[in-house]
Formats: sequence, C-alpha cells, structure tokens
Amino acid sequence: MHAMVSDPNLPLVRRLEAVGFRAWPASNVVYDGSWQVRLTGGHPGKRLNCVVPLDPSDSRDIALRIEKAGKRFEAHGRPLLVRQTPLSPKPLIDFLAADGWECFEEVVTMTGDLGRMTFPDTLDHLPTQDVGRYVDADIAVHDSDPGLKAALAEILGNIKPSSGLFVIEDAVKGPLAAALCVQDNDLAGIMSLAVRPDHRRQGLGIEILSSALRWARMRGARTAWLQVVADNTEAMALYTKMGFEEAYRYAYWRKASA
Repeated sequence: MHAMVSDPNLPLVRRLEAVGFRAWPASNVVYDGSWQVRLTGGHPGKRLNCVVPLDPSDSRDIALRIEKAGKRFEAHGRPLLVRQTPLSPKPLIDFLAADGWECFEEVVTMTGDLGRMTFPDTLDHLPTQDVGRYVDADIAVHDSDPGLKAALAEILGNIKPSSGLFVIEDAVKGPLAAALCVQDNDLAGIMSLAVRPDHRRQGLGIEILSSALRWARMRGARTAWLQVVADNTEAMALYTKMGFEEAYRYAYWRKASA
C-alpha cells in the first residue's frame, strides 16, 4: 500500500498534523529528534499510540530509534505502530519495508472551505455541555467497549481548543449519532462522527455534520478538515458531496508478526 505518491502541500500537512495532535491529545508524548512518540495507556486508538516522524530529512539511526520506541511501547503493553505521512523520511519507510513490516489502513485527510459550503435544510443541533452524555453516545453508536468510557472522557478533557460535542438521540432508542468538532482558530476538525448501524442512510450523518460545521463557522472557523479511512466509500462520498477534497493520505505500519 504505497498510494501516497501525490504531491501534497507540505506546509498544510504540517499545520493539519499539529492541529490534529492538539485536537486528539495522547496522554504521553515524547520526541526522539523530530519523531513524535505518542502513547495513551487507557485507550488503544491508533492515532493515540504511534510514532509519527515529522521531518522528511530526519533519518539517522533508524534501526536504533525503532528499537528504542519498541521498548517504550512494550512497557505500555502496546504494539509498535509507525504512522506514515508525507512528512515521513523515505529511508525510514524503506527500512520498515525491508525489515518485515506491513503497511495497513490508509486514511485520507480532507479539507473544505466553510465559507463556500451550503448546508442542507436539516434540523440544527446545538452542542451538549454534558461530556458524560456525549461519551455514552459515542460508545453506543461506535459499538465500542464500555470499558473505554473513562479514557474517552479523559481525552476530551485534555482537548485545549474549543470542542463541540454533538448528539442525536431518540427518546426510546437512545443515541443515534454522535460527532466531535474541535475548533482551533480558523480550522475546524471533525475528529469523530458515527451513526448507529441500523439508522444509516437516513440523513443523520449529514444532519449532525452540518450542525457541527455550522457551529464552527459561526465561531470564526474558515476551513474544515477531517480524516476518513480510504476504503470507507460511503463516508468519502458524503464528505465529497459536502465540498471536502483530499489534502493528503497517511497509513500505519506494523511488524508483520504483530
């Protein structure tokens, strides 16, 4: 999986990467040169537990640094993952490929001009101030492990920029959709969006996305951005229809035996 050959705008990549780290903060972050080593004891999310190289020219002592990172991850009980973005040094990727690693899960980062977006005439939902309510809804619509509630609440509590927590609920059925929008100055990131499987294709995705983007635009955000797994064609179609375009892709690498 080496689809990341398009010519991305590196200053934009750097900016979105930095904003993404603030919008979805790992509990433990150390730097090895320009490689960011992210670990989160309570939550297994890949974005929260990976090595992210941030300078294409920083490729010294690759084997040693990978070994060192591996020990750190092992101490946290996590498999070592390397997140490849357009900022990753090519010698590092060549090293991983030669050392028996495999590339998996490609993700598309998309951006959209909020000033030019027109939102469908759907019901407008205001963000909830109740973190517990949002966490319960997010766990329910993603069908996640309820044991992750405390960790998710902690991540949300650690987000420094303004965040909008959106929930669509039914009095009988409970949560139907949930979305998290983090506004960082002129940028608004949709960090999470999900609709309960048995309520998809009913317009709830576009309804909650429109509410989140309207909220961000009203607060002065000019560009929206989000990340979507490349093979999620349904979500990609929704975002493209809303006016989002691909900015760059990233992917994860793991040791094949892992």
